[in-house]
Amino acid sequence: MSKCDQCIIRQFNSLRALDKEDLIRISGCKTSRFVNKGEVIFREGESINGVYCVKDGVCKLSKLSANGKDQIVKLVVKGDLIGQRSLVTDEKSNLTAIALNDMEVCFIPKNEVMNDLTKNAKFSLDMLQDMAKELKLADNIIVDMAQNSVKQRLAEVLIYLDKTFEKDSNGFLKVVLSREDYGNLVGTATESAIRILSQFKKSGLISTTGKQIKVEDLDGLKRVE
Repeated sequence: MSKCDQCIIRQFNSLRALDKEDLIRISGCKTSRFVNKGEVIFREGESINGVYCVKDGVCKLSKLSANGKDQIVKLVVKGDLIGQRSLVTDEKSNLTAIALNDMEVCFIPKNEVMNDLTKNAKFSLDMLQDMAKELKLADNIIVDMAQNSVKQRLAEVLIYLDKTFEKDSNGFLKVVLSREDYGNLVGTATESAIRILSQFKKSGLISTTGKQIKVEDLDGLKRVE
């Protein structure tokens, strides 16, 4: 198990505000585990009572709607923290986290993080700023759902994936999403996502091999209406 003070991942989240002594203390109480592709990290309605630090891999955060359909709210990548909301409220989790590929995550108990929040102003500020970014992201999703077409939203998702995730030697995205995932990301039926992706492929905007996707024309995706 790696030590928090020696882990480069902390440079990507609020843990960077903690000093070496605090990081060593957290290392002593955290638990690390490997998560297989498709495995649930936590479910909507569960009590998290801590935060997860993503050391490697990608997971999706989704919300179950009243009609029983999943809406993917966010893709969580290496370096992100999950569960910050559990630190400031006793409410159960509002989302479900599922691994999209094999992952390694570290879990830090709530009482340990609260100790740092109460005595370290820089850490508290960084955590609040991260939460503010999450709220901004939620605002943007609401606006996109209301004002942009499904085709535009799917183009935006592909642009985001191309900018965010690593690619293999042939330029295909290493993160592999199912067609259902694409539909759940933009709030449409799987069949609609498949049809639009097929249109993008015919137009030369993307190419595919199996479930993998490669963005061929980034500017073209930006012009989708």
